[in-house]
Amino acid sequence: MQYANYAAFHSCIADLIDTPEVQAMCDIPQHADISCFGHSVFVAYLSFRICRRLGWDYRAAARGGLLHDLFLYDWRVKGSHTGPHGFTHPRAALENASQLCELTDVEKDIILKHMWPLTPFSFYRYKESLAVSCADKICAFAEAFHIFHRMYFDHRLGLCQRAYLRARRKAMPAL
Repeated sequence: MQYANYAAFHSCIADLIDTPEVQAMCDIPQHADISCFGHSVFVAYLSFRICRRLGWDYRAAARGGLLHDLFLYDWRVKGSHTGPHGFTHPRAALENASQLCELTDVEKDIILKHMWPLTPFSFYRYKESLAVSCADKICAFAEAFHIFHRMYFDHRLGLCQRAYLRARRKAMPAL
């Protein structure tokens, strides 16, 4: 059963996971010792599982979860962005994601509103946006308190890990 979840999840994000933009998140720190990529995959998978279990649009949740933090700068570096990161990064992520692929209205809402109540945007329009926002907060907590590694999430989600390693190998210069 678990493999079926991983395979279904991977099929939702297969066209995005190996893109240079998404792979660039590997080099951006997020919470504790987790990269933005690791965090985003964690959020995407948890959102996927929640929405699939509830009969909601799990594909949009997986894709929106993967792209929700596609801001592509290190928010800890002063001058790397304008405004307070917590309030402004959803717009940057939405702009980057919109350039990467065609987004559905649900995916746009997920990306734009995942930081509610910090963001000045209206409340969630779709239930999937609420699911991703909750998953984001759960994942951030797990990462900050080092529960993430104890869950062996990165190991158990081998499909995405293999895609990540495959892309990293392609990007390495030949010796």
